[in-house]
Amino acid sequence: MPVTVVIGSQWGDEGKGKLVDLMSEKADVVARYQGGANAGHTICWDDGERSEEFVLHLIPSGIFHEGTPCVIGNGVVLDPAAVLDEIEQIEALGYDVEERLKISHNAHLIMPYHKQVEAAQEAARSENTDDGAIGTTGRGIGPAYTDKFARRGIRVVDLLRPEVLRTKLTRAIEDKNAVLKGVYGAEPLDVDEIVEEYVAFDEKIDPYVTDTSQYLNRALAEGKHIVAEGAQGSLLDVDFGSYPFVTSSHPTAGGCCTGLGVPPTAVERAVGVVKAYSTRVGNGPFPTELTGETGEQLREAGGEFGATTGRPRRCGWLDLVALAYTASVNGFTELTVTKLDVLSGLGELKVCTRYRLPGGEETRRFPSEVETLENVEPIYETLPGWDDDITGAREAEDLPSEARDYLRFIEDELDVNAGRTSIGPRREQVLEGGAAAPAQAPAVAS
Repeated sequence: MPVTVVIGSQWGDEGKGKLVDLMSEKADVVARYQGGANAGHTICWDDGERSEEFVLHLIPSGIFHEGTPCVIGNGVVLDPAAVLDEIEQIEALGYDVEERLKISHNAHLIMPYHKQVEAAQEAARSENTDDGAIGTTGRGIGPAYTDKFARRGIRVVDLLRPEVLRTKLTRAIEDKNAVLKGVYGAEPLDVDEIVEEYVAFDEKIDPYVTDTSQYLNRALAEGKHIVAEGAQGSLLDVDFGSYPFVTSSHPTAGGCCTGLGVPPTAVERAVGVVKAYSTRVGNGPFPTELTGETGEQLREAGGEFGATTGRPRRCGWLDLVALAYTASVNGFTELTVTKLDVLSGLGELKVCTRYRLPGGEETRRFPSEVETLENVEPIYETLPGWDDDITGAREAEDLPSEARDYLRFIEDELDVNAGRTSIGPRREQVLEGGAAAPAQAPAVAS
């Protein structure tokens, strides 16, 4: 059986966690391949006996399906305090974690000094108008990846060797204190206190640690189906996103292989998760952003507030220039369109199909340089909206014709079919298929 990789196609917050939770029912393994505790995957369910909502930050979204093993891959940067707290909360809900969760011994650790350095850097950028703040979550993700690629990171396997851990931590904290105090004027960290804290994590995290690459490849050899889950979205990829306003890893499909240690030949499905409109958290260019009443209406109706930070998300119309770009980069084999219900009652809907460059030229190419992207003018096509509450639909045929037309327009523009459509937060509010029911072609006006 192949690997199915679930990918955010925009700036994150598309609803990947909900889809992975749904797919986990038939998966043999669910694996997270990149990012850190800055991700927030909200899972809502009602099993007839109780209704729950839980925000996952590190543990894969399949954890609420009993019997499904969940893997945190080597591409994730792990905050041990955060993952242990998450384990405790999930077990308090009555779900077994220890027998099912597996953490890569090669995953790098987020340390207290990473958070301290990130906070100091963001404060310094905010004061410098020529180098604006990125708008990070302050979870230490970027500095942890920096240390990883500078070959001075500390990995999960180091927790299992206390003397090695103590030596590496002492050297690292002394170096970071020199930067914090000398460059940013921040208070230094206590070396002994952090060493003792992280040595104590050894006993707690040991039951979960394994060679997850070996585990996953053995599962593939046995014909098992793996669902791979990314964090953030493709437009935040450090190579393919709106750099430098990006995350520090690879949410795109390629990150699945390097973040889990599975071969690219094993990946047969790439599911792009597409929100029916656009959102972005943090700073950076956003061509279709709506700053007025419509943007606020989308934010309130969609509950567009960060699951991790609570920050209000910036909202705007759907951007098909950006989506065509991420569909190409990832090779989407199918789409899942989420939050279609949020568009109910908006009247006419606008969809960006091309950009006008500062010189007046029109293009369908997504600019790789942020300076150009900040200054493009979105060119919209207008589609009729619908007033019906669609949250009670149980088949695609139940949707208003205008909603099906909207889905068909997305499919046609991207040349990718929608395998599922989400019309609410709960598991049962996912419809199989996109514009499945026959309908007239949408009335389109520039």
